[in-house]
Amino acid sequence: MNRIDTQAEWIERAKAVLPAAGFGNFDPGIVIREGKGSRVWDENGNEYVDYLIGSGPMLLGHGNEEVEEAVLSQIPKGMTFFANNALGIELAEEICRAVPCAEQLRYVSTGGEADMYAMRLARAYTGREKILKFEGGYHGMSAEAQMSLAPSKLVNFPQAVPDSAGIPEAVRDSVWAAPFNDVDFLRSFMNEHGNDIAGIIVEPLQRIIPPAPGFLEAVREECDKYGVILIFDEVVTGFRFAYGGAQELYGVTPDVATLGKVIGGGFPLAAIVGREDIMRHFDKGAVGAENWLMQLGTLSGNPVASIAGLKTLEILRRPGTYEKLRQLGASLMNMFSDHLSKAGTAHQIVGDETLFDIVFTNKPVNNYRDVLNADATTNSKFNDVLRSNQVFKSPGKTYPSLALTEDDLSITENAISKAAQAISP
Repeated sequence: MNRIDTQAEWIERAKAVLPAAGFGNFDPGIVIREGKGSRVWDENGNEYVDYLIGSGPMLLGHGNEEVEEAVLSQIPKGMTFFANNALGIELAEEICRAVPCAEQLRYVSTGGEADMYAMRLARAYTGREKILKFEGGYHGMSAEAQMSLAPSKLVNFPQAVPDSAGIPEAVRDSVWAAPFNDVDFLRSFMNEHGNDIAGIIVEPLQRIIPPAPGFLEAVREECDKYGVILIFDEVVTGFRFAYGGAQELYGVTPDVATLGKVIGGGFPLAAIVGREDIMRHFDKGAVGAENWLMQLGTLSGNPVASIAGLKTLEILRRPGTYEKLRQLGASLMNMFSDHLSKAGTAHQIVGDETLFDIVFTNKPVNNYRDVLNADATTNSKFNDVLRSNQVFKSPGKTYPSLALTEDDLSITENAISKAAQAISP
């Protein structure tokens, strides 16, 4: 294949073979050539401090030498078997030790798969059909997950709105949507419909929005009251907020959780974890054919991803690791707040030290509609200036990594200063 020397040429090639010229994940106007530590380079050789980190998996940074060494030790022994392997079993043991709700585990390859199976598992266990989610919550690409993920048309709760073509009416009828952080609505709705609901699925931190004090506890109480399965989507927060995830940090234990991103150490790996009596529905011999939840995947639990995950978790267990991550995140949050405040720009820093972003509004941010009503034009301009000054991030999230250095923070602060000036009223 001929060497393509410029990013523009790669983009032209992409237009011919990829719908919308991209993979569907991120801005197709940039093509990443490589990453190392806290930095990435595009195909023009431009260097950036990376706060996208693969949308979360690269918590240790790109090309961590210990993870690379572990992966290279496994590759000559086999990359996948479609059968049990010792590394996958060992990783499952460690995850079950770490995560409060995890008594047993099933592997899949993506977080979206894990969420799909978790909702199906709630239905299998309860014999009910309805799923309750919170408007704006992201739970992958299944039909249920695409209900009221990012609706531009706001309707009355609990009606859910499909965010994609191709979703049958029957799915729309099986999913209800509620406002995040609204305990009064939740209790009232559960009083009327709780006995019809199989599961409530929630991101403990919804995108970047923290739970209000008492909100997750109320969700747990309502699930217990009506025999509903509580699913925490910890694909993002698992092993990021704390070693035991958001459920450890917030002190609320779900019945089932989904994990991804960090547990594969940069390779495709995700999991459904939960109580043994619920997870038993993956075992046909235990529950019988009528109650069995069929699940399989060609690459589920493959040994390369498993050994990368094992080494990543080993590093995360080392003393001071999470303290360092939170210190880095707090420093970045303060940089954003200080420079935007000096520039006189209305904003909120929303999230957790390990995952946050800026919402351009002068009002508190408690749910999806608060974010939707913020100043999207200012947000876009701000992020464009950041990128033009060597900071690479999502337009809606900032992911700190453990690879960040003082030099990275200096470059970042310079970019923030220029971006704040560019949007100053």
